[in-house]
Amino acid sequence: MRTTKHGAEQGPKTQWQYVGIPVALLAVGVAVCLVAVFLTKADAEPRRTAGGSVAAAKGGVPLESGSPDATADATTAPTQPPVTSPSPSRRTPTPSAAAKPPAAKRTAPVTSSTPRTQSTPSRESAGAAGSLAGRIKPGVRYDGVATAYEAGDGNGACLFGPSGGDLMIAAMNHTDYESAKACGAYVQVRAANGASITVRIVNDCPLPCAPGQLDLSQQAFAKLAKLSVGRLPITWKLLSPAAAGTISIRYKDGSSQYWCGIQAIGHRNPLATLEVETAKGWRKLQRTGYNYFLSPDGSGCGKAIRITDIYGERLTIRGIALRPEVAQPTRVQFARH
Repeated sequence: MRTTKHGAEQGPKTQWQYVGIPVALLAVGVAVCLVAVFLTKADAEPRRTAGGSVAAAKGGVPLESGSPDATADATTAPTQPPVTSPSPSRRTPTPSAAAKPPAAKRTAPVTSSTPRTQSTPSRESAGAAGSLAGRIKPGVRYDGVATAYEAGDGNGACLFGPSGGDLMIAAMNHTDYESAKACGAYVQVRAANGASITVRIVNDCPLPCAPGQLDLSQQAFAKLAKLSVGRLPITWKLLSPAAAGTISIRYKDGSSQYWCGIQAIGHRNPLATLEVETAKGWRKLQRTGYNYFLSPDGSGCGKAIRITDIYGERLTIRGIALRPEVAQPTRVQFARH
């Protein structure tokens, strides 16, 4: 009997247990889901906050979702502004470029306020290159013969004066001398044996010196052959040397405001014309066989002077005083050709 009663009392208890266990499990599952949702929501909010601070650091420009920078900026706020390459218009110049100022901003040279004591030349063209040449023309090789003479101090018919120890000089045959037009010309002389020299024309070799003949100083002739040779076949041509110093202007002795003779000294290229400025404009002076340009009535004496070489280059020279027998420098020279 006790056993049967015991069995009847246990029946209801076992049925409740079967119903309560699934309910409890369902409740636990719902609770776990709620906790997971809460944690996920709480974790997402700080990420959005970090992303907003990065956007503010970049000037408030929001990042597009899905871009490569979006993930990095949303997780890490940079401690300093990002480094970007400068635009081409703001590139820092290299040291060499920075040291050289632009051509348009170069500072004009400073000039002295004191008056000039020497001439002030200006340049211009007076014709085609070589168009003013006489018998001796640029680019032409001449055949002739060389002889020798005792040059003394180097002075000659051109009246340049003593050569100052430089006796690499020559006298041009009378025909090619052409009333002093050859005075001051530099010529290169070459012998058949290959030897060559450069001489300056300072003298006139009178007839019977033939066209093409050069009468060299003994010092110059000796550079080509022995003096005992006497007559040496040569070729020669006009030069425009690299080193020629500067031009000087000299008034002849006896010059005044009533009459004057003017001479140019040290010109690189042969001189074609010399003019003086007068009240009526420029006046071309006549050249003499002794290499002075004359103003018989004194017109233009002491005024501006304009000289032109055989290549057509014209130099205007001002500030030359009327001082006879004084070589006054101009600080100018014809261009090399």
